[in-house]
Parts: sequence; C-alpha cells; structure tokens
Amino acid sequence: MPMTPTPWILLRGLTRERGHWGDFPARLQARLGNSPVVALDLPGNGALHRIESPTRIAALTAFCRTEARRLGLAPPYRLLAISMGAMVAIDWAQSAPDEVAGCVLINTSLRPFDPFHQRLRPRNWGALIGLLLPGRAAVDRERTVLRLTSRNAAAAAAVLDAWVDLRCERPVAARNALRQLLAAARFRAPARAPAVPLLVLASARDGLVDPRCSLRLAARWHADLAVHAEAGHDLPLDDGAWLIERIAAWRVPCADAAGG
Repeated sequence: MPMTPTPWILLRGLTRERGHWGDFPARLQARLGNSPVVALDLPGNGALHRIESPTRIAALTAFCRTEARRLGLAPPYRLLAISMGAMVAIDWAQSAPDEVAGCVLINTSLRPFDPFHQRLRPRNWGALIGLLLPGRAAVDRERTVLRLTSRNAAAAAAVLDAWVDLRCERPVAARNALRQLLAAARFRAPARAPAVPLLVLASARDGLVDPRCSLRLAARWHADLAVHAEAGHDLPLDDGAWLIERIAAWRVPCADAAGG
C-alpha cells in the first residue's frame, strides 16, 4: 500500500510573505517529485496583512499548525524556514515533535546562543528603522530590502518590480513589523535540540545576520550543516538551485515510499 508523501511547509521571515518565494516552491516540488510544497503567510504579512501580528513566536506557531490542517495537510511535515520563520519551525518542532519530520533552518539567529550584534548587524539598524518610517516610495523600500538581503544583483533586479507590487497590494503595517520584531527578540530557543532531524544552512555573505549564528547553532545542536560561499541572507533568492539540491540530498527518516 503506497505511503502518503510528507508535505513541505515553507515559512518566510520578518514582514515577508509567501509571494517572496517567487517560483521557488514550484521548483522545489518539481525536484522532490510527489511531496506537496506549500508556503504559508504569517499573520500580519501577505494575504493576512490586515491581521494583527502576534508578539510571541508560540502564537505564530499555533496559527501555522491550524492553517496547515485547514489546508488539508496531514502531519508530519517537513519545515523549510528562513530567519524569523526558522524560529517558528524550531518552536513547532519543540512543542509538537510528532507533527514534524524534519527542519531546514536558513540564516537564523537565536537567544540565548547569539549576541545581539550578531543577530542583527548594527550597521543595518538605521536602514531598518527607515523602512518603518512613512513617506518613502515602495520601490525605495524594496531596493533597501534587497540591498540588505541579497548578494546576487541579477536575481535582485529580476524580482524588484514583483516585490514592489507585493508591497503595494499587501502592505505590512509598521505596527505589525514592530510586533514581529518583538516576537523574534523575545523568542528563546531550547538548550537542547528538538527531537527531529535538522539541517542548518548559512550564507557566508549574509549582510543582515552574522553567519556565525548558524554555525554556532549547528555545532551546539549537532545538526547537519551546509554553507553557501557567496549568497546573502535571502538564500532562496540568491541561489535557489543550490538550496534545492541541498534539500534533495538531505535524507531524513520519513513515510514517503518514493523518498520525496
């Protein structure tokens, strides 16, 4: 009797939405074969931009668990998450390990393991504050985001117009951005790794979060680790093909008959 393939759930970071994955989910699903790939919006972002963002990661986790089931996805899930989204994935794996078959954690940082100046590089604080101020054009805001998060100029230029459209169509309120930042700052990772397989991915040229945070996490939790030598914080944008191959090569215990 064939086994049900394990769904992949994709989670983005601070003020980002499922639209910022671009065509990555479709490319990942094509590579993995029969495993469903679904990107979720966090409350306050994307299609949910009119909802107030929680100020606790646990509340974001609870929302995602409910949303996955509402969409008809049966656990266990594999979670692919970047930055603040990785905090949600960690909390999900810690609080409901029976629902999680494995986590891929991209360019995240965590209390109590990482000092604040590594979690968010001080040279970017002014630019991030500027994103919250009124009066700036959407194109200027998205250019700033891409400058902070990408090291692939061609990839950044290719998505700029689409990202401006996303900001205009589904704007994230400054209040929600601050509430998400508070949730990320408050979150405290468990001392011991969640009892699920973990793959940590880091970008060596991440200009937003110091890549030592990911290296430290992998070492502390004895997780599998891979480092991209050239990408910035937004690894799926800068080199989605590399990311897909790292995921495809990472084998974890699962219920998939075809291994997808």
